[in-house]
Amino acid sequence: MQVTFLGTSSGVPTRARNVSAVALRLPQRSELWLFDCGEGTQHQFLRSELRLSQLRRVFISHMHGDHVFGLPGLLASLGLAGNSLGVDIYGPDPLNDYLNGVMRNSSCRIGYPMQVHPVREAAEMNRVLIDDQDLLVRCTPLSHRVPAYAYRVDQKPRPGRFDLEHAKKLGIPPGPIYAALKRGEKVHLNDGQVIDGKDFCGPSRPGASFVYCTDTVFSESAVKLAKGADLLIHEATYAHEDSEMAYQRKHSTSTMAAQTAAEASVGQLVLTHLSPRYAPGNRLTPNDLLNEARAIFPNTLLAKDFLQLDIKQRCNSS
Repeated sequence: MQVTFLGTSSGVPTRARNVSAVALRLPQRSELWLFDCGEGTQHQFLRSELRLSQLRRVFISHMHGDHVFGLPGLLASLGLAGNSLGVDIYGPDPLNDYLNGVMRNSSCRIGYPMQVHPVREAAEMNRVLIDDQDLLVRCTPLSHRVPAYAYRVDQKPRPGRFDLEHAKKLGIPPGPIYAALKRGEKVHLNDGQVIDGKDFCGPSRPGASFVYCTDTVFSESAVKLAKGADLLIHEATYAHEDSEMAYQRKHSTSTMAAQTAAEASVGQLVLTHLSPRYAPGNRLTPNDLLNEARAIFPNTLLAKDFLQLDIKQRCNSS
């Protein structure tokens, strides 16, 4: 799995950072998932290597404008392009009424299948939100001024490595048979032999996992959701010295994000949703927030627009 940051500012865009949006490119299928869609996200798509036509799912954390104002325009442009296979959208309860109101009052017609799925019940009841052949998605409530949710994506365990030399020694012909054996299936050969793919594959390999967590003050539910994840993307709106403001506005500081990563024992932390008050040249800059977080959780990166990261599994989880 690969993530691309399309917007990393909080509240309002800046010259260097657009507002919140993160794209997830899925392995072995031409499919993109989008997490939040602040104003101007479709323009960020145009500036990136991503193809909007591959968008299949959108996950909205909460209904504040810097996370959702870009969604109607993006969906409308996708419809005008005429090449979408359909989009499923997940988010807070008001999301469906919001989209219907915008589309109706702008006379916008969506020429592809689109369905909005409320996530509140799955989050509050700790139920799986999506379970397809490759991936599991879960969510949890956060602590913000309006209902907000974090999302976790887990790649299901993959088959173990295929022992090609063993198959060749037994004279098993290559082709579709190898693919079936790699999946661990039993194969009937023309000579009557029954070959079990499990005998040719090593132990199953756990898949990669990532968590998207914004907007929230420090949250135990976020720690629980992020347990053992390979990558945690977490908001860091404020520096540690502005903790009082963070508590008042229900946002995280750099140190809260790092504390979440440390308590959840994640593989890597990426800070995003940075306040424009810390722009380069000011007394405090994004690098100061990065250093604060690294003092607690060393394996921390600072997000910037168009940063791409391959989600890497830790050695102790592979």
